Amino acid sequence: MELHQIETYLQSPNPQNRMKAITELRNYEPALVVPLLKQKMYDQEFVVRSFVAMGLGYKRTEEGFDLLLDLIENDRDYNVRAEAANSLSKYGEQAIPHLVKLFERDSHWLVRESIFAAIELTKYPEILLKLCTLGIEGEDPVVKLTSIAYLGQLAKTPHQDSALEIILSAVKSERSVIRVRVARILKHFDHPKAQAALLELREDSDHKVVAATLEGLV
Repeated sequence: MELHQIETYLQSPNPQNRMKAITELRNYEPALVVPLLKQKMYDQEFVVRSFVAMGLGYKRTEEGFDLLLDLIENDRDYNVRAEAANSLSKYGEQAIPHLVKLFERDSHWLVRESIFAAIELTKYPEILLKLCTLGIEGEDPVVKLTSIAYLGQLAKTPHQDSALEIILSAVKSERSVIRVRVARILKHFDHPKAQAALLELREDSDHKVVAATLEGLV
């Protein structure tokens, strides 16, 4: 699609046309694309704004970085904020402090899951510990499960003691699905506290939790 056609489609009252225009921008240079994406970053349709956020991740410029910061801070829709977080991660290390701040202030599960997926957390164990602590302290069970799983990656590393302490805080969770995940992850830790917690979970009132402690033993 020619650039003048894309510009026409971007102004169409039909959101499908606006999304098609944004998709067609993949064939153009970032310097041309970013100003056009900027025109639609406050579009009334959240799907269009999500396409804008996605495009800003593939067509990276300094202005695009600032536009993504605007989206993660101000967009009212969690889908857009999550997509913007994913795109922001493509800008490398300069994005990480902003993603951490977003995780701290935005408790929506999709936003937090996007940040978990976007950052290569094993390269940044201190950040991993911080995000997982927030995730386990939060209310969403999906984020809690992800947090526990990531902490398991720190077993047998210099950060295993800190990771283990965070996991142990979830041993008495009211949700059995959380206790099941804890039981499975604790087996990665060769530590007396992990063994003691597993013995406690082996007496759990939920048979699924008990089964999780026994996996791999028979």
